[in-house]
Amino acid sequence: MAQTISGSDAVLKVIESWGVDHIYGYPGGSFDSTMNALYNQKDKIKFIQVRHEEAGALAAAADAKLSGQIGVCFGSAGPGAVHLMNGLYDAKIDRVPVLAIVAQVPSKNMNIDYFQAMNEEPMFNDVAVFNHTVMTAQSLPKVIDEAIQAAYAQKGVAVVTIPKDFGWAQIQDNYVSNANTPIKPYAIQPDPVQIQAAVKLIAQAKGPLLYFGLGAKHAAKQLQKVSEKFKMPLVSSVLAKGILDEDYPAYLGSTGRVAPKPGVEAGMATDLILWVGNDVPFASMLFNPQAKVIQIDIEATKLGKRRHDDVAILADAKSALKALLKAGDERAATPFYEASIANKQNWRDWQASFKDAQELPVRPEPIFDVLNHTASPKAVWAVDVGNININFERLIDSVHTQKWTTSGKYATMGYGLPAAIAAKVRYPHRDVYSLSGDGAFAMLCEELLTQYKYHLHIINVVFSNQTLGYIEAEQRDDSHQPLSGVDIPDTNWAKVAEGMGAKGFTAHTKAEFQAAIDAAQKTSLPVVIDVKLTHKMPFTTQHMYLDPAYQDPAKIAAFVDQYDAQALRPLRAFLQDAKAKPASKPAKHHHKHDQLS
Repeated sequence: MAQTISGSDAVLKVIESWGVDHIYGYPGGSFDSTMNALYNQKDKIKFIQVRHEEAGALAAAADAKLSGQIGVCFGSAGPGAVHLMNGLYDAKIDRVPVLAIVAQVPSKNMNIDYFQAMNEEPMFNDVAVFNHTVMTAQSLPKVIDEAIQAAYAQKGVAVVTIPKDFGWAQIQDNYVSNANTPIKPYAIQPDPVQIQAAVKLIAQAKGPLLYFGLGAKHAAKQLQKVSEKFKMPLVSSVLAKGILDEDYPAYLGSTGRVAPKPGVEAGMATDLILWVGNDVPFASMLFNPQAKVIQIDIEATKLGKRRHDDVAILADAKSALKALLKAGDERAATPFYEASIANKQNWRDWQASFKDAQELPVRPEPIFDVLNHTASPKAVWAVDVGNININFERLIDSVHTQKWTTSGKYATMGYGLPAAIAAKVRYPHRDVYSLSGDGAFAMLCEELLTQYKYHLHIINVVFSNQTLGYIEAEQRDDSHQPLSGVDIPDTNWAKVAEGMGAKGFTAHTKAEFQAAIDAAQKTSLPVVIDVKLTHKMPFTTQHMYLDPAYQDPAKIAAFVDQYDAQALRPLRAFLQDAKAKPASKPAKHHHKHDQLS
């Protein structure tokens, strides 16, 4: 006869079989049976006690984004379940697998207006790809197993609600999980007819551009080869930063509001976009509306979703790019290609000119220069939401061996600290940094207690400028309204950190920040560095005035003065330079990271 096991112990055995060794949550009375199982199996699965269930769900989402493996979190009945929602929506919208275990009152007390009882299942219908309340103790391991499979298969959130008494009930210990089943489909090979149509369009284009997203994360080498063969500058989605090293000459960064200038200008000047593994919702507004589009995606529903395709290729990114390389003829460098590379260098030189700026309050460039020189090639960046996205995207010189995560399409503030916790738990030997504005940091700053409790040496950098900067810029530049509700009280975050057991520093200058970073290497405690940042907003790429060929000289002068942009030139100027040069075929780039795979 098979031995028996509690329902909650059976749940954890299934979760462990899928390779999960930690789970985020906050206990409640309705979850006592599973807390008992966590105690029983503490040598196999680590319980991370966050200070708020939202942080647990965000950490689980970040865990999945960083590792590709399922993140797991839980909440108790009623309030604990509701608190999970923000993190679960982040996972849903950025399409990563997360399992949320939701406690319910004992089955005999359900649906009778009991303490903390509520009908939880409908609440999760929109956020979850799998959402079931367990109906018998015996079905617990099977339901959990199916939930994990669904989360992986559909790249989303699985929610399992468990009445408290089912977790205590004894069931047979004979369930065998499906953890050894495949969770990734075979790569889809491209249609040769569509490949031929694509290379024909590439050959005809005067200024082709390669625009890639996270769907190309395993095709870095092919992205470089296509760029070099067909002379296409590369632009990525924001979340695809880091697939290529920042110093790769033809990589212009991302496009859109948070992006560097070169990618934004190239997007509006291109006449052909090779669109690879990218589902950015703003994409229809970021490119020349007359440009033709060749789109590659592994999901048919993505083809033409954001913009009409001239050629649609249903295929794995790596396979399709290899096919294009084989089918197409090498092109000579176009003025568009050469101008884009020169434009990038102009931008990078302009940014570098501020790395030792002495103005106070300090600019972001000196701070990020320290981070670039301090962070290891294995660093992990947990990036919050707001102006920090702009500064990170433009100023961190990421390399492909580093990792980073943010709340992408959902863009929830408060993401940084929970994501840093996930990074340090998942990668204990890597250096981990959370980067937050003061508005976002304040939302979940209590998670410093979690960092302290579990001895997580994380460097948390708070950029304090006493405003919700991203929203301030929208109110000022987009809607042209009086500033409303964006001001934040000045706060001594170093003192707050010390009160929570962390080591706190305040930095007003680059030298003070460097000293704080140096001191942070000498402690095992979590660290908070409160950077008193300039109130100036980052350079806006949405409302640029730099081109005298068609823009008002007075507006250009005001813009240049506002953003200290005297050294910046518009793409049009570099195009004119390139067209004036004798036609030549540039040598292939020999880049130190050409061996990416």
